[in-house]
Amino acid sequence: MSNAQSFTPRDWLTDRAARGLIGLARTMPYRWRVPMMGWLMRRVVGPATGARGRALANLAHIWPDMPDDRAARIATAVLDNTGRTLIENYSTAGLLARAKSWEPSGPGLAALADARAAGRPVLLITGHFGNYEAARAALTVRGYSIGGLYRPMNNGYFNQHYVTTMEGFGGPVFPRGPKGVGGFVKHLRSGGQGVLLIDQYFAAGELLDYLGQPAPTSLSAAEMALKYDALLIPFYARRKENGLDFDVTLEAPVAHGDTRAMTQALNDSLSARVRETPEQWFWVHRRWKPGRQARYFSKPTDD
Repeated sequence: MSNAQSFTPRDWLTDRAARGLIGLARTMPYRWRVPMMGWLMRRVVGPATGARGRALANLAHIWPDMPDDRAARIATAVLDNTGRTLIENYSTAGLLARAKSWEPSGPGLAALADARAAGRPVLLITGHFGNYEAARAALTVRGYSIGGLYRPMNNGYFNQHYVTTMEGFGGPVFPRGPKGVGGFVKHLRSGGQGVLLIDQYFAAGELLDYLGQPAPTSLSAAEMALKYDALLIPFYARRKENGLDFDVTLEAPVAHGDTRAMTQALNDSLSARVRETPEQWFWVHRRWKPGRQARYFSKPTDD
């Protein structure tokens, strides 16, 4: 999959509009800007850009028998969460300040602390659920330096400030690609912690189950865990009802073994979270591409 970036006039205009909107929101107090961006995304931006339609199509792909009114409510909540997440991630100081009151919990928390004390690498695995940067923030304010491996945005202008926001949460971030992966691995081998997202479409990956449907999935998290003896810990930040705070949970580490089985365990972990609170997963993005998958995975392979 190509990560080639685009710098067209349309990209520039899109970026200018986004910068203007984010800049305007940041003039407001944190407690106002977050719900305001949620409202704007669910009422204006989401419907206008087709994001709402993509969310409804994905919901129908996974739950075809879901009543229309239920699907509509989920799609609305998804857009609201998307808008809130966007401005939270551009409000580093505000998010980190609130993160001080979010006490992480779960069996993975002690495992993470033990690994840090022993100098053992840790891979923290999550998805586009709640706000994954909120989970990273909750650990950052408690002394962890969590690196990240990210896929650059297609819009090159937007990517420039998008990367800056990720760097603001502490810990180095690296773009996907040979050079970036090398930097990420160096961070891990020094006994660091790194975060990876498991729910991105990866055409060259393995066809694994996600929410009951086949989804091409990268095995790289499991492969790195085995190669560098890193703990593999699923972690999540679920948005609370007040819309501003999060429950941060670290699950028990996934046992080392077969890479497909380890990756499927990660998919199953995230699937359970999404089934419990579907409103908080990013149904807007194209996790499944049935037509493309049918063409790609039906190709004959050489023995």
